[in-house]
Amino acid sequence: MPAQRRRAGQFLQLLFVLALGLVALSACSGPSRLPHSPGYPIGVVERGVASWYGPGFHGNKTANGERYDMHQLTAAHRTLPLGSIAVVRSMRTGREVTVRINDRGPFAKGRVLDLSLAGAEALGMTGAGTDQIELRVVGYQGRTAAMGVLRVQVGSFADQQHALDLLERVTQFYSGGRVQAIDLPEGMRYRVQVGQFATEAQAEAAVSRLESLLPLQPFVVRDDR
Repeated sequence: MPAQRRRAGQFLQLLFVLALGLVALSACSGPSRLPHSPGYPIGVVERGVASWYGPGFHGNKTANGERYDMHQLTAAHRTLPLGSIAVVRSMRTGREVTVRINDRGPFAKGRVLDLSLAGAEALGMTGAGTDQIELRVVGYQGRTAAMGVLRVQVGSFADQQHALDLLERVTQFYSGGRVQAIDLPEGMRYRVQVGQFATEAQAEAAVSRLESLLPLQPFVVRDDR
């Protein structure tokens, strides 16, 4: 009987270890999310629509202080730390390219990445202008401690007064609002941004709330200034 009890105990211990392993595997196999802190893990994945930007921005200063060179393999992302290295794969063709995040954008709802001309050519998407992609972070070059807060952009206008009017409407829901003036090739644009959030979960909750309260198309951006 002692031997039987011992074997039974060993069997239950084995089942417990296997159960823990299954829990760990299920956690690892779930969908990856964008980083919520400066110490985000390599391997985060995002899928969505990528676009590209080229001649009109060539030579302009990027968010990390470099001059944009459309012939280099770089890209703009709204929230990933500047210096992130990502493999971008076209869901349409399967072609891949590795790029470095050195700029912010795209500032359009529903898009996740703005590739340089060189990056877009590598994926074969310059003709169509956009493509369905999968982005996977594989490395990092830079100082994560320099990451700024997250904000929610609720609008962008050519008319400054329209931006100020919207800012007045949304600041009743979230403080820390501002109008950011940006000099683009097509002229000045006034971006309306609200809130200062420490995590993407908080910022995305604000996006959902603002969408339910006002006819807006808000999205999350990182403030690197």
